[in-house]
Amino acid sequence: MKNLNNDIFDPLTIIMDSDFSSGYGSGTESDFGFAFNDSNFSDRILIVEIVPDSPDSKSDGEGCSSIVDWARKRKRRREEIKKENDADVLTQREEEMLNCNMLDTEDGLAYENQDEEAVAMVEEYPSGLEMITDHPGDGEAPKSTDSSTNMDSSTGFRVRTIHISSPILAAKSPFFYKLFSNGMRESEQRHVTVQIHASEEAAFMELLSFMYSNALSTITPTPLLDVLMAADKFEVASCMRYCSRLLRNLPMTCESALLYLDLPSGVLMADAVLPLTDAAKQFLAARFKDITKFQEEVLNLPLAGIVAVLSNDDLQVASEDAVYDFVLKWARIHYPNLEERREILGSRLCCLIRFPYMTCRKLKKVLTCNDFDPELSSKVVLEALFFKAEAPYRQRSLAAEEGSASHHCFVERAYKYRPVKVVEFELPRQQCIVYLDTKREECNSLFPAGRVYSQAFHLGGQGFFLSAHCNMDQQSSFHCFGLFLGMQEKGSVSFAVDYEFAARTKPTEDYVSKYKGNYTFTGGKAVGYRNLFGIPWTAFMAEDSVYFINGILHLRAELTIRQ
Repeated sequence: MKNLNNDIFDPLTIIMDSDFSSGYGSGTESDFGFAFNDSNFSDRILIVEIVPDSPDSKSDGEGCSSIVDWARKRKRRREEIKKENDADVLTQREEEMLNCNMLDTEDGLAYENQDEEAVAMVEEYPSGLEMITDHPGDGEAPKSTDSSTNMDSSTGFRVRTIHISSPILAAKSPFFYKLFSNGMRESEQRHVTVQIHASEEAAFMELLSFMYSNALSTITPTPLLDVLMAADKFEVASCMRYCSRLLRNLPMTCESALLYLDLPSGVLMADAVLPLTDAAKQFLAARFKDITKFQEEVLNLPLAGIVAVLSNDDLQVASEDAVYDFVLKWARIHYPNLEERREILGSRLCCLIRFPYMTCRKLKKVLTCNDFDPELSSKVVLEALFFKAEAPYRQRSLAAEEGSASHHCFVERAYKYRPVKVVEFELPRQQCIVYLDTKREECNSLFPAGRVYSQAFHLGGQGFFLSAHCNMDQQSSFHCFGLFLGMQEKGSVSFAVDYEFAARTKPTEDYVSKYKGNYTFTGGKAVGYRNLFGIPWTAFMAEDSVYFINGILHLRAELTIRQ
């Protein structure tokens, strides 16, 4: 019998479920549901010690009217367990291990879980302990004389016995595989004990059934999440994939998406749950794509939610300056303590701000912002400035390296106001040169009457902006590309400015001046040219257009304050 046992659990011959790449529903797994808890097809007895939950808590799913109620109870329970006296619990478990000849934890039989350790032991059945048997009349193990009084007087926990097939459980779970194949004397004994909380009982029974049949009897969110947690605790990857798929197929809401992202870190890191958490992130990113429209809702999101929203490349926002301001506002609301706020900004939120696309004026404020650690502030600002100084092809290369999280900050969002590069001069005259690059597809989207604005830039203390238009040529009555320069409204100050518009052209790819002029600006006024290139829109957008270099239109505006 011993040789047979060793052959069954030879790691060279058995295929662990966690190694399956096909996942559930592939048709490769057999249905052994008929053998579940049947002594005719079982070689061992599983003794389930059911420890009572705290007196003021019910089963996690009991009394829950929504998935949010379930989450709140789960979170409270995790916090309660965390607050228990760890020393007392450890002492009690050590005593139980000694009394019951438990296997040493070095053999991998005590697994850390989000709520508690999964405790397992292989033993001869202890005498004098009353229990419930889930297979009455088989005569394999002692039975309780009264099923309503099944508590052990010395320990206070309830006991349940289930007939199991060790090869089936071992093939599904590394936890059970290690339990049955450690090569020690106890691995050949018939009785195996695991300990769970009362709130886990229903989920654990569903999990055992799944390991035989590859199916669950429940399809509602709350029980599915309980089974998912149990599957993680006992390392049943196929069940985690199964639960994850069923949950993804259910209608997603903000509440459920946030709940999936708030699962314990051990569950979140499991490959089997990644499709579920990815779906939750995508839902929140799409739901709050326009953070200006849903500002109050987004400000109330927890950390997991704000991370999902701000990771979105398609976030609809005026500029990255607005993202920076929003992150600071959220952090100050949720983390009023400065040290905690610095920690969360540095470890979780700083990487979500794309500093290279912020304006230089805002970057200067980052250096003096007390919410950030000074070393971190200097690092991100220098990195942003170096990026701004790079050649356009190098910037595109950095943005394309999306495989690295550290390079994702170089990916440009769909800003309402287009980023610009600005070179400023104070002497001999106040002057600035502004570079605005626009993609061909962005220009194409302007037809027939669209416009796009640049981020603000400053000269002589006043804010200016560029705007590109698709409009009608007043003389020839055809669509054309126009470029305008405007001054932001700020008091009644007037500015006399000399300006020049230029664009790169093929074949030399040098900037070629298109128009020069001068204008006295007052608040809210703009000046420019309705047909910058003097050609129809169709010629401007043609495949052989001389104004698009590698799909990019390069524009330049030079402004000088007149003395």
